[in-house]
Amino acid sequence: MKLNQIHHIAIICSDYAVSKDFYVNKLGLQVVQEIYRAERDSYKLDLAVNGLYQIELFSFPNPPARTSGPEAAGLRHLAFAVDNIAAAVAELNAQGILTEPIRVDEFTQKQFTFFADPDGLPLELYAV
Repeated sequence: MKLNQIHHIAIICSDYAVSKDFYVNKLGLQVVQEIYRAERDSYKLDLAVNGLYQIELFSFPNPPARTSGPEAAGLRHLAFAVDNIAAAVAELNAQGILTEPIRVDEFTQKQFTFFADPDGLPLELYAV
């Protein structure tokens, strides 16, 4: 088997309107399509990062809570590449999104920082 690339990342949110606003209006992801599935009482929002379809945002009634921290077992975090960490952090902070202090990767010497989505999912900005 040969894996070609990552097709998408699925995120289940607890408050669809809040998470849709966060990913679309605050982070600037583009809506590819939005579907309401009545049989599941669920939305599926397909989002693109820089024109490339990559994220599926789901809503379900009463999803169970899960441990979510960068050091928790399982998927660690979702990272977005940016050109300028300081500018991206300033933009997030201006929208009321708290970020951790900017750090430098000891191996690549690239800057990075973490912040969280409305459900506490760890997100990272990484300089390219």
